[in-house]
Amino acid sequence: MRDESRQLVVAVDGPSGSGKSTISRRVAQALDAQYLDTGAMYRAVTFAVLRAGVDLNDADKITAVAETVALEVGTDPAGPYIKVDGVGVDREIRGPEVTQAVSAVSAVPAVRSILVAQQRDIIAVAQRIVVEGRDIGTVVAPGADLKVYLTASADERARRRSSENATTQAATAADLARRDKLDSTRAADPLRQAEDAVVLDTTALGIDEVVERLQRMLETVTA
Repeated sequence: MRDESRQLVVAVDGPSGSGKSTISRRVAQALDAQYLDTGAMYRAVTFAVLRAGVDLNDADKITAVAETVALEVGTDPAGPYIKVDGVGVDREIRGPEVTQAVSAVSAVPAVRSILVAQQRDIIAVAQRIVVEGRDIGTVVAPGADLKVYLTASADERARRRSSENATTQAATAADLARRDKLDSTRAADPLRQAEDAVVLDTTALGIDEVVERLQRMLETVTA
């Protein structure tokens, strides 16, 4: 029987369109746990960088924004939110301008250092939490109870994301390929599978089936 007083951390990594957000929120709700979308934090800093008119090639100025911006992250899986300097930006950070720029901002090592520290602080005070991103199992929470790497075919990922964003599948596929390359080749904390992560291809799986599989995995690792 699991010791309910012990902290439970679930790390969910993977590329865009693999189903991380929906599945992580559903698992968190099933566990009565908190939910942390680390990608939203990078998007929020990117929003602040663009708002300040900073050149995306100027790492020092990008870092200065990351050091001074105040992020507030809501971790209720039923209603997660993020605020920049006290103002909600959930819709703004999903817009095309931020999406186009977020990989460049995320690649700045100092930005990653700042946000990883904040993410670890959030995790540290949670009794149970599901954390999703691209470097959770490898960098943010390498000691997580369960590490899952979600993936899907490029076509399926593009189909999912284009239906969410009302964009053409071809344009979405090109953007995902661009972001995949940037995220997996950056020098600091690149997107990669943790050695002890369970890989789950969601191409042909429904959300309910993926959530059920993760719950079964959790029963095994927390027994």
